[in-house]
Amino acid sequence: MTRAPETAAKKVLIANGQGFWGDSILGPVRLVNEGPLDYLTLDYLAEVTMSIMQKLKIRRPEMGYATDFVTLIARVAEQLVEKDVKVIANAGGVNPHACKDAVLKVLASKGLTGIKVAVVEGDDILEQLDELMAKGERFENMDTGEPLERVRDTVTSANVYLGAFPIAEALDQGARIVITGRGTDPGLVIGPMIHEFGWAREDYDKIAAGTVAGHIVECGAQCTGGNYTDWREVPNLARIGYPIIEAVADGSFVVTKHEGTGGMVTVPSVTHQLMYEMGDPAAYITPDGVADFTSFSLNDDGPDRVRVSGVKGAPPTPTYKVSMSYHDGWKATGQLTISGPDALDKARLCAEIVWERLRMDGFEYSADERTVEFIGAGVCHAGIAERDDATEIVLRMGVKGSDRHKINRFGPELVPLVTSGPPGVTGFAGGRPKATEIIGYWPALLSKELVAPRVTVYSS
Repeated sequence: MTRAPETAAKKVLIANGQGFWGDSILGPVRLVNEGPLDYLTLDYLAEVTMSIMQKLKIRRPEMGYATDFVTLIARVAEQLVEKDVKVIANAGGVNPHACKDAVLKVLASKGLTGIKVAVVEGDDILEQLDELMAKGERFENMDTGEPLERVRDTVTSANVYLGAFPIAEALDQGARIVITGRGTDPGLVIGPMIHEFGWAREDYDKIAAGTVAGHIVECGAQCTGGNYTDWREVPNLARIGYPIIEAVADGSFVVTKHEGTGGMVTVPSVTHQLMYEMGDPAAYITPDGVADFTSFSLNDDGPDRVRVSGVKGAPPTPTYKVSMSYHDGWKATGQLTISGPDALDKARLCAEIVWERLRMDGFEYSADERTVEFIGAGVCHAGIAERDDATEIVLRMGVKGSDRHKINRFGPELVPLVTSGPPGVTGFAGGRPKATEIIGYWPALLSKELVAPRVTVYSS
């Protein structure tokens, strides 16, 4: 399947230029232009993103993917060819073929022919749910143990987290650009390693090393000084360098960034990211294997270089994780700015006025259906950094529930506080809050035997 293993001295440079759909386009553009690179990976998908994309596809059948990816390809297509950089992105969302078509159109507009673009699919099982449930799959919620029947009628998306081997297969077939739907975040990085080094499915320690590497860079600049506790130590955040994995065949690797860029790569900055979204550190489960995050060592390897070695792994489980979303009611939120002396007291009074006026009109919201936040008084770190002397408070109020009419009734009572509440109320320019859909998250497991990943390669 993969190319024959080459010398142990061979190094492959794999960067990640996108931590989420909405990350700066300058990250990947600069990665391509500011230094050497073999692979550019781009991670666009979060759990709720799939549901958003499904809605977009329902409204417009040609949508349902990360359009930012197409914009990026339009900016760097010539450089990718000139510098021989391959791209792997989960930008396909719930419509990878439409994403592929858009990319091919961009390549054609630039006169770039003979470029192979691969699509990895098979993750979207929304249309198969009833068939799978008829075969006995219960899709029990991994957090609550409830069967999917409880929300089946409101499920809006269902996607399996595919692994890295289909990506490697696409690269084996000569793809320069690989577009996937839902897969694991580390899989974007493991795929090129499997392809380049000829790793087998039973190379558990190496697959685990690729998993650790992928986890470190999956959030983009979050491992090179972004969102870092000691933020004053981070140089030139405006020009922060996005991360690069310098990988070798034995599974060890170095985390680094392009020379001359901002940010920093240190043992503490990498450790910060390693702790991100971590369950059992001794058993980090992916479709390709189980990585032991307690097994390896981090060592300073020079300026902006951290070496990772000694990663241990175990065989994969027999199931895929499935990420599903479903309609879970309605919500409405709005905010006002309360200014001047005694701002917090006035904000508290404003909230009481809103709830009382709604009660006067026959609308009661339970404690579980409503929320009030006094931003500026320490709400983000309640109990740690609270204060009551602020001269400006952002009053944020919201309601949620299954009755859309009841949720919509909340909005019209917020803005009247500007003239019928205490003094100093301002900052309302967003219109009345209106009911918007709540997307619930339903994690489940599915036997791998019931999923068939597919790889198709096209040419510009």
